[in-house]
Amino acid sequence: MYQRILIATDGSPLSRKATAHGLALAALARARVIAIKVVPRYPKRFLDGALPLSTLEIKRVEDEWAAQAQALMREVKDEGTDAGVLVKTLVVKADLVAEAIIAAAKKHDCDLIVMASHGRKGVKRVLLGSETQNVLTHSDVPVLVLR
Repeated sequence: MYQRILIATDGSPLSRKATAHGLALAALARARVIAIKVVPRYPKRFLDGALPLSTLEIKRVEDEWAAQAQALMREVKDEGTDAGVLVKTLVVKADLVAEAIIAAAKKHDCDLIVMASHGRKGVKRVLLGSETQNVLTHSDVPVLVLR
């Protein structure tokens, strides 16, 4: 069945639920897990949501985001240990989340990607985009989406 499962998480409650399901599936399949958290870089332009911060402040914000991501990955690794699943964790800095997830799945020879869908509809989906939709559309690796 599955030998390597990539679980993508952002730490949200729905994403944590998907992580739990992914770990349970890995335990059943006796698969190894690659857990990934993609950390965006601080936006450079105002139109992308940037506030005028100094280079030092931007570094502080990005370091804080990276520390939060590392803490999240420690939690996922601990959950995996509790479930009897070997978990390797990745924190990746990238602006294009879906591309980073797909690249990690390919690099680590994963045969399944597990992630959550936040279920945004209408204008919110158009304005915020959907990383899950982008992964579904562009991945050659099968994707299990949980809600």
